[in-house]
Amino acid sequence: MYTTLITAEQLQQLVDDRQPLMVFDCSFELMQPAEGEQQYLRAHIAGAQRADLDRHLSAKHPADAVNGGRHPLPTREAFAAWLASLGFTADMQAVVYDRQGANYCGRLWWMLKWVGHEAVAVLDGGLQAWEAAGGAVETGVAASRTASAFAASTPKAQLATTDTVLQQLGRLSQTLVDARGTPRFRGEVEPLDPVAGHIPGALNRPFNLNLGPDGKFKPAAELRAEFTELLAGRDPASVVHHCGSGVSAVPNLLAMEIAGLGRGALYAGSWSEWCSDPARPMAQG
Repeated sequence: MYTTLITAEQLQQLVDDRQPLMVFDCSFELMQPAEGEQQYLRAHIAGAQRADLDRHLSAKHPADAVNGGRHPLPTREAFAAWLASLGFTADMQAVVYDRQGANYCGRLWWMLKWVGHEAVAVLDGGLQAWEAAGGAVETGVAASRTASAFAASTPKAQLATTDTVLQQLGRLSQTLVDARGTPRFRGEVEPLDPVAGHIPGALNRPFNLNLGPDGKFKPAAELRAEFTELLAGRDPASVVHHCGSGVSAVPNLLAMEIAGLGRGALYAGSWSEWCSDPARPMAQG
């Protein structure tokens, strides 16, 4: 079972061995939401199903959402029903990837844990690594499978809410780590949300720091050293990851797990939900 990362070679072995497997293409472009779909149609890992951030991995209506913000989570039951419609089963190894440095596929990695499915891994290096290794790709839409009876079970990922973050603000029991770029964190620029800044007391670690020049996650020891320096004595178990809308925070969460520092919580509403109420404390600089 692969639960954090999987290499292109390991994925190829699963394919060759005909193991129970489902691969998901999560490619997405935040400023061009329709482009991820076009990227998938032009080329994807042979057999990969499409998992679109807006259409499949976010609630379409506020009434159906678990949280606020720009990319609210659907309910666990609605998400599990979508997986079942694809023919996903509890015995499958899930592999998720994108073309954007693991920025988007982490969302599906976390959501599968959230509905109780531990056997999910991010393809290290994404589609680029698969193609470089000579893996098979195809165009168009992958063949559909017979629907299954997949259902949500006990969560294996922890979801933090605005209320829980607010209650723990400033306490040693909570360490907020913000994955947005430093200029956004400081409040110098804000291209997406109505207010610039960050949650008071949050630490900043841009999510792209987890990858090396080859587009793959840095070695575990290197990640561990970097997060240990960032936390500066704070308990790794206290970490709550967030970003702008709960998507790019996941590479930090995954990197800490790769580093052997446990699985932190995700504040999925993130800054976009936090800043929607001017009564909540905010900081700049």
